[in-house]
Amino acid sequence: MSLRRVVTGALGSVALVLTSLGAVTAQAIPAAADPCGFYETSSDAYYNHCTSDGSRVVIKVRVAYASDYERCVGPGTTWLGSAAKIQGAHYVGRTC
Repeated sequence: MSLRRVVTGALGSVALVLTSLGAVTAQAIPAAADPCGFYETSSDAYYNHCTSDGSRVVIKVRVAYASDYERCVGPGTTWLGSAAKIQGAHYVGRTC
């Protein structure tokens, strides 16, 4: 076998191994599309109640230039309003 074939074959094997490791790593670390708790996009504000027991919890929503309020939210993501108006939200420590 020529040296050129040995080197080409070795480089191909290394590239294949590195590519497959990159694919495994990308699948093992998913992007946090909807993080738990309060989060904003460029235009909207959300609260994501991450639970596996189906509980509903009370959150306090902080509003710009208006009164804050409490809201009962279930599992999953709840739209709170415009990101320009909503300043934050947090769990108050009780269920509803």
